[in-house]
Amino acid sequence: MDEFKYCPLCGKSLTMSTMDGKEVLCCASSDCGYVFWDNPIPVVAAIVEMDGQVVLARNKEWPGKMFGLITGFLERGETPETAVKREVKEELGLNSEIKELVGVYSFFERNQLIIAYHLSAAGEIKLGDELAEVKSIPIDKLKPWPFGTGHAVRDWLERRSGRR
Repeated sequence: MDEFKYCPLCGKSLTMSTMDGKEVLCCASSDCGYVFWDNPIPVVAAIVEMDGQVVLARNKEWPGKMFGLITGFLERGETPETAVKREVKEELGLNSEIKELVGVYSFFERNQLIIAYHLSAAGEIKLGDELAEVKSIPIDKLKPWPFGTGHAVRDWLERRSGRR
């Protein structure tokens, strides 16, 4: 919470206060009433399946060997379903079809709530501005990671293996 020092409504200083048993930043002005609750931000994640493989992406900001699912923030007035399909289109240049909601996951380290979907897609990948590269992993070689979207990958793989 160190990033905020001034109220975005009136410009007065923000101070720590206890409300509903939580430490929160509040506007120092008694006339304003602004409270920064620092609630989790909803994020969509896509397990993109193409030709029996899952497409993983590396963001330009990530280290060279770090890959993950296609993710993004919801925009105003957008449903999670619309957002996940938009993100696949923006980041991979692919039209996609939602197959299932995989689950909803708390990502405390980033203060996010991940809404993960399994999607199918076809066509030629065209990298969006945020991505450095992509790779396709055969589903039987895909391994979940122990944080963030990796929990969705784990659950999807477990559910998938139970269907066989």
